[in-house]
Amino acid sequence: MKFLVVGLGSMGKRRIRNLKQLQQDDIIGFDTINDRCKEAYEKYKIKTYTDISEALKEKPHAMIISTPPDLHMKYAKIAIQNKIHFFTEASVVQDEMEEVIQSLHKSEIVGVPSCTMRFHPLVIQISNILKMNKIGKPLAFLYHSGQYLPDWHPWEDYRKFYVSKRNTGACKEIVPFELVWLISVFGKISSVLAITSKVSSLEADIDDIYNVLLEFKSGIQGNLTVDVIARYPYRQLKILGENGVIFADWSERTVGYFTKEDGWKNKKIDDGTVEKNYIHGDGPYMEEIKTFLNSIKRETPPPYTFEDDLKILRILKAIETSSDNGSRQIIND
Repeated sequence: MKFLVVGLGSMGKRRIRNLKQLQQDDIIGFDTINDRCKEAYEKYKIKTYTDISEALKEKPHAMIISTPPDLHMKYAKIAIQNKIHFFTEASVVQDEMEEVIQSLHKSEIVGVPSCTMRFHPLVIQISNILKMNKIGKPLAFLYHSGQYLPDWHPWEDYRKFYVSKRNTGACKEIVPFELVWLISVFGKISSVLAITSKVSSLEADIDDIYNVLLEFKSGIQGNLTVDVIARYPYRQLKILGENGVIFADWSERTVGYFTKEDGWKNKKIDDGTVEKNYIHGDGPYMEEIKTFLNSIKRETPPPYTFEDDLKILRILKAIETSSDNGSRQIIND
């Protein structure tokens, strides 16, 4: 298959690496920024374009959309119009998503959104510990995901890319990114209560911290904090069960559980090769692209759909409404 990677920034380059790791070498790239095209050509030896119509003349079979989130649906619709299978990075904006969903229902092409964290070996291990009933019934969890915004892309000014815009702000992007896997582990959410605000002196018109209380239909309560003010990159989870505790640390790449009988049982996790200037390994990202390829071949159904993604984005909207109104929001799904 021939792949067109749309957007040659940080994620676009990661996806080129993913494809090459999967022995997919027929790759072309598109970006409106000429310097990014030049960099991708020099680094990965792929043909690049600054005009999408010229790139489409290459007749790609699949498109990887790694643009800023507010452009995902624009290129998804282009893919559908040209009967090209497509994959989009994590969503923040739900505008036009329903239109894309309806178009996909009428089409034979495969179109799927990212759900990276569901492929992360720490998440898989956490899920396995729960399934084996190691800590008994899970009752509550505390989860913190944070990283200082200027450290996201140390090679460019944080004020000049989409994470500093209110509609696609960094915390706003990470909340659904985390909800995707939290829901896969703990089940559906029944209500949210949140406070979001700007507490730092970052030069960005965004809320830089989201504190969210999540109530699940199973009765589990979760405390989710997402921020872009932590000077050390945190992604840590504590799950409190009737008979024990699970603790996972993505930076340390460890997950373990404690019971009174066994004490601590810890395991080191390998999440793949970590590229320079990145803090997370390529492993989960490669696995989801591999799954996308298998979906195109009809070998496996997509594990996550745009219908699923739209539900997550509606929960994000409920979180922001809760903060604005100071009220608990019921999730009717």
